This record gives sequence, structure tokens and C-alpha cells, in this order.
Amino acid sequence: MSSSTGKPLPVLVVTGQSGAGKGTLIQRLLAAFPQLELAVSATTRARRPGEVDGVHYHFISDEEFDRRLAADEFLEYHAFPWGQRSGTLVSEIARIVDDGKACVLELETEGALAVAEREPNAVTIFVTAPIEELERRLRERATESAGEISERIRVAREQLLVADRFSYVIENDDLERALGELSTIVRGLLAPAGTMSRP
Repeated sequence: MSSSTGKPLPVLVVTGQSGAGKGTLIQRLLAAFPQLELAVSATTRARRPGEVDGVHYHFISDEEFDRRLAADEFLEYHAFPWGQRSGTLVSEIARIVDDGKACVLELETEGALAVAEREPNAVTIFVTAPIEELERRLRERATESAGEISERIRVAREQLLVADRFSYVIENDDLERALGELSTIVRGLLAPAGTMSRP
């Protein structure tokens, strides 16, 4: 899939450890680069109050998920232990690229690696932070129990072992510095396609 200049548009795949701040970095990035658009995941979970289909998620049934999975319509997907499934539809990437924008995916590490294998224009970015800082952030947000935090830290250590499989690794020990590094990467990726922005 290419831009109007014929240059392939990158598919930016951002992943990282829980508490590393990838979501914050993505929101700042989207605000700075209007030529980026965040892909909307498909999910089998029930819609929550205030959520809009096609904006927060594409809400589909288990049967629809099975049908699309069998038809190889998912770029990647994840099954949660409690039965819910979510994934990135190939059609969602196509929709964004057809609009002349570069797609951004926020995924778990496993999903990011799966996209890298299937999508030739994927550029993978792993966001990390010092383990002590990750633990501090997780405790500050107070959304998990002590046991859950310990499990997330264990997973974070494991994720570091595969960090070298990604195109770029950004340490988010300082948000503005990390954003600057990420913006430089994105600017370089977009410039050949004739689209350049300064945050």
C-alpha cells in the first residue's frame, strides 16, 4: 500500500511493557502528526457505556470473529484467559492507508511481532522504562493489586529479552526526551512519502 507519491506508507507498530507509557506517547504523537491515524481494534467484549462502535472498538460477536479468523481477515489477534478476543483487521489498515494516512497500531509484544512477520511495511517500536520506574508507575496508577503488579513486572523482564527483535527501542525514562526520539523516527519515515511535520 502506497501514498500518492508511490512510496509505501509505514505501519507503525508501538508496543512495550506495562507502565512504560506507550499510550501517552502515541496520543502525543497523533496530536503532532495529523498524517497518522490509530487503528481501531475489533473485540468480542460487550460495549461499555459511552463507547462508540468504530471509534473505540469494532464490536463484533464471537461468531463474526470466528468467521473473520477463518477467512484470514486478522493481521493479528489475542485470546484473553477470560474468553474475550481482540485483534487488528486487515481491512482497518487498508481503510487508513486508502485515506492517505500512515497507520499506528498499539499492541502487546506478541501481536507486534506477528504484525512484523505479515506486514512488509511494518516498523516496530518497543517502548521501555527502567524496571524500578515501571513498578513505581504501576503502583501510582493503583489499578492493579500487588500480585498483579508483581506479575506485570515479571512479564516486563521477559519482554526485555525480545526487545532486539524490534526496529527501534525507546527508553521512556523522560517523556519529553522519549517523545522527541519517537518524533524524529516518525518524521524520517514520513518524509520520503512527501509528508513531514514538526511536533
